[in-house]
Amino acid sequence: RSGEAVTLNSIGKVHSDLGQKQKALDFYNQALPLRRAVSNRSGEATTLNNIGLVYSDLGQKQKALDFYNQALPLLRAVSNRSGEATTLNNIGLVYSDLGQKQKALDFYNQALPLYRAVGNRSGEATTLNNIGAVYDALGEKQKALDFYNQALPIRRAVGDRSGEAVTLNSIGKVHSDLGQKQKALDFYNQALPLLRAVGDRSGEAVTLGNIGVLFQSINQPTQAITNLEQSLKLSLEMRRGLQRENRQKFLQENNWSATALVDVLINQKKYAQAFEWVNLFTTADLADYTRLINAKVANPEAQQSLDDWSRKNQQLEALRQQLQSDLSESLPQQIRELETQVYSEAENISRRFPEVAELFETTPVDIKNLTSSIPAGTVVVQPVLLTNVRDMPNNVAFFIFTKGHLSVIKKSIDPTELNKLIANYLKQVQDDSDANFIETGGKLYDILIRPVEAKVQSLSPKQVSIIATGKLRHLPFETLYDSKTNQFLIQKYPVNYLTRISNNSLKSPGVQNAVPRKLEAVLAFGNPVPSDPQNLPGAETEVRNIKEILPESEVYIHNEATLEKFRSQALRFSFVHLATHGCFQAEDCKKVNLLNNRLLFADKPLDIANAALLGLQGTQLITLSACQTAVDTNFNGAGIAGVAYIFERAGAKAVMASLWAVDDEATQQLMVQFYQNLKQGMTKGEALQQAKLKLIADHRHPFYWSPFVLIGDAR
Repeated sequence: RSGEAVTLNSIGKVHSDLGQKQKALDFYNQALPLRRAVSNRSGEATTLNNIGLVYSDLGQKQKALDFYNQALPLLRAVSNRSGEATTLNNIGLVYSDLGQKQKALDFYNQALPLYRAVGNRSGEATTLNNIGAVYDALGEKQKALDFYNQALPIRRAVGDRSGEAVTLNSIGKVHSDLGQKQKALDFYNQALPLLRAVGDRSGEAVTLGNIGVLFQSINQPTQAITNLEQSLKLSLEMRRGLQRENRQKFLQENNWSATALVDVLINQKKYAQAFEWVNLFTTADLADYTRLINAKVANPEAQQSLDDWSRKNQQLEALRQQLQSDLSESLPQQIRELETQVYSEAENISRRFPEVAELFETTPVDIKNLTSSIPAGTVVVQPVLLTNVRDMPNNVAFFIFTKGHLSVIKKSIDPTELNKLIANYLKQVQDDSDANFIETGGKLYDILIRPVEAKVQSLSPKQVSIIATGKLRHLPFETLYDSKTNQFLIQKYPVNYLTRISNNSLKSPGVQNAVPRKLEAVLAFGNPVPSDPQNLPGAETEVRNIKEILPESEVYIHNEATLEKFRSQALRFSFVHLATHGCFQAEDCKKVNLLNNRLLFADKPLDIANAALLGLQGTQLITLSACQTAVDTNFNGAGIAGVAYIFERAGAKAVMASLWAVDDEATQQLMVQFYQNLKQGMTKGEALQQAKLKLIADHRHPFYWSPFVLIGDAR
């Protein structure tokens, strides 16, 4: 059993090194009870430490601490001073990541004498470097330099070229912060060949990014662009090879170089190039949320596989076209079977060949191509926060698009104030007793709408489409309040959201759909489980109302509202309404007893990762009523945009969903009005705007009228 535990631990370590963190955990968790059973306290501590490292890599810092703190007394009990020093150092790293720098210092200072006592010079150098990093973060630059300069000769002496490069890079950053740009460049240029020699592509990308930012700060934009682009290309290549659970963390840690590059390109008036990078990272963010790409290595067989897939996909498209005129019962089944094959093959090809994964998800698209796909009369605005990059001012850049045209407006902002305003506002709009939303919404209007107002007005839009990313993702823009005219944004324009700009999401409808048609029928499901905690009596009323407005609709409630029924009927309707619980947040929705990323049906829940198998091609709108999407004031996760992206990939042109738990009566009123407006021939965007305006007249507070947002094509 002792040997079995050692081998399980070793397998875990290999999986961890390969980036397969979840697999690593499985093996460590098998090793741990065996080590306890044979009373191997030293081995137990090693495994606990390894589990802590995995949780730290996955960004679960508190969990990491728990395991390190279990390992520490065991290591002390068996007098393993080297292991104790390593664990103290790991605890210090976690506290540093959590922003508790003083606590981090305490642990590093406990680790340092232990490393020296046991003669572990490599550990000593690592700890000296970590102490330097803390002083650097605390703004004590000279102290930071002292510790880095102690670490450097030790790293050289023990032949740690990778560590030497890290320290050289850190010294470069301090000199840059002190305004000693030439000195900084010298250190970066010493680090670069070392990083290349040891194959540390992540370190190389960071150093190239640092060099790019430095050139920008001394007004050498051409060299800045060259280095930043090299840095980002490396980052994207690495991203392709990363395991899915690590990709999000990787992007978060590497987005500063993208921000810097976009900023430099805008300053050089290279707007199209700047947006191509913005759009690429917007899409990458969404692709990570959906966890649909798992590209690993390039392979010459890739093109052949793609060609085969394309042929099948064309066959599928042809069958879908046939469905317009052929109403036979066998055709939907035929389509469903081919769809299953096509989507399954797409998933397999994505996993096997990175080139093809890029074609499916993240190939930068030429801006002319993109802007030509924007519908006439639509103005698209994407605000991009260019903040928190060393030596660069904090700005927000607004990319403004109409058909075939792009312009950019840049304004300086205070990111701390903006974060505070957004966090407060998200609380205020969800509390109907809080009247401060007017003041906060007014301040946000001045930051996020006022700078582009004149430009947008000059384009006379019939529809304003917003692409919101990062910290802005959960913000209901239509509620922002113009204190000069005493109007909400929705009172000026119909407002919808786009996940990103892509030819797919904005593809022009076919000839038969080109003329706006009055809505005649909806496929509606309501209250599939009429017992607590999942009972939704209001949802039942909601779908019955739809039937009254549109008598040709098909409505399924209670035990008839099954996933099987949805699968068989969805192809027949272009509008689908699901008045059922959905859980779209990081945690499970315990209040309604539903696992995360699931939609409740009477027979079994739908895992939305399988949305592509539902036959939603041709679906104009899927409405998710009564769904729960946590409005995350910490701004992590893709939220409702990620859900919309999944349904968009599955073929739906647009998704309507709520940003927070909604008042039952107000929802019914909004939905009734929305469908009546569609019946009169309004576009989705106009229908939602007019429904909201009616509610604003009755309920001034956004809590009642704003949570439902339209994401996708508003036509």
